[in-house]
Amino acid sequence: MPSQEQLSLFDLLPDGETSTLSAFGSDLIPTSAKIPIPPGTYQTLDQLANHCNQCDRCRLGNTRTHAVVGRGNPQAPIMIIGEAPGQNEDETGLPFVGKAGQLLEKILAAVGLSSDKDVYLCNVNKCRPPENRVPTPDEIAACKPYLLEQIRLVNPKIILLTGATAVKSLTGDKRGITKIRGSWMEWEGRLCMPILHPAYLLRNPSKEQGSPKWLMWQDIQAVRAKLDELT
Repeated sequence: MPSQEQLSLFDLLPDGETSTLSAFGSDLIPTSAKIPIPPGTYQTLDQLANHCNQCDRCRLGNTRTHAVVGRGNPQAPIMIIGEAPGQNEDETGLPFVGKAGQLLEKILAAVGLSSDKDVYLCNVNKCRPPENRVPTPDEIAACKPYLLEQIRLVNPKIILLTGATAVKSLTGDKRGITKIRGSWMEWEGRLCMPILHPAYLLRNPSKEQGSPKWLMWQDIQAVRAKLDELT
């Protein structure tokens, strides 16, 4: 069936017939943001990654070196979601591997958490925006269904949202990160906490009480305590 005919078919499907849509349209998902990604589309993270690596749902696909899908334990109790890949991530295809990611690893290790065992890391957007700019609303909307499928597949007990863009993209909360960091919130029945992005900590090296690094230390200890409580 030609692609245009498949696209026309979606317009005719009654609401709720996601299984039929998925059966006819799953191969078209990477081609256009107009193709929905119903819950349950992917059975594995590898299937999702395969689509991300051939995706052109937004213009970021034109400039990426690699799609940056995720790393860590695919069954981790904690998922950490950032905004979008940077240069190091674009070059390696792995999230949180630059200086900010290295700092995040140290913060996690300080409370006995490992990205290999306890954490799965990903971003709202899977491709790097040019010059590391903030993703546009259209770019976020095109990529968000992939993120929702990642959350469903990993099924974490706790989601940490690093920075205001990650918070707004997932939950719709537009408040500044400094106002809501460290506070527990519920999204779709899941326990979430906004935290400062490690890149922000690199720009604010002070460890004095009340500083960003000091605040992050309070937050990550609260996360560790909550995980222990849940498990």
